[in-house]
Amino acid sequence: MKLVGAGRLFLLQALWRGGLTSAGRALVAALGTRDEDLRTMAGMFLVQGGGNAIPLLRTALAKREHLPLVLRIAGDVGARELRPEIERFAADPDRAVAQAARDALRVLP
Repeated sequence: MKLVGAGRLFLLQALWRGGLTSAGRALVAALGTRDEDLRTMAGMFLVQGGGNAIPLLRTALAKREHLPLVLRIAGDVGARELRPEIERFAADPDRAVAQAARDALRVLP
């Protein structure tokens, strides 16, 4: 993991928590980075955001961005309002996406 990349994610998290939606979108975009540690950090920051992450996750699902991670994060934040979208992905032809959707549905309250 690059130190600069980690610092950027911490800054994005702080800005997002302060109300800057574009910083939250940048965290979602970071789920697509090649660096596994940075992907994990971005995911953790989104999960820590709880319900505030749900609009970002809804948009990512609609755009099919980083689906396996976004689906699991949706489950982790307890995004019940996303259940219909997640259920549709449970039958996705991409096995990784379908499995992530089933995992998310199992943990949703």
